[in-house]
Amino acid sequence: MRTVILILAAATLAACGNRGELKPEAGSSLPPAPYGAVATPKAGELMTPPPQTRPTRSDEVLRSSEERRSDEFELPPQT
Repeated sequence: MRTVILILAAATLAACGNRGELKPEAGSSLPPAPYGAVATPKAGELMTPPPQTRPTRSDEVLRSSEERRSDEFELPPQT
């Protein structure tokens, strides 16, 4: 009996995920077109982040060692 309940609960939870197209609520609309945009973006376009939010990774290794310039503000601690 317990197994049947677990199977029914799992099937119910698996069925509640919606993979359909995103739509605004009834009676509301999508936000207005951004300044300078030709058309109002669709819901899927609003969900994809622009490339500026995901910058590329820079793994540049220091190729040559350089001497540090002197720091005038590096003072010894006062006692």
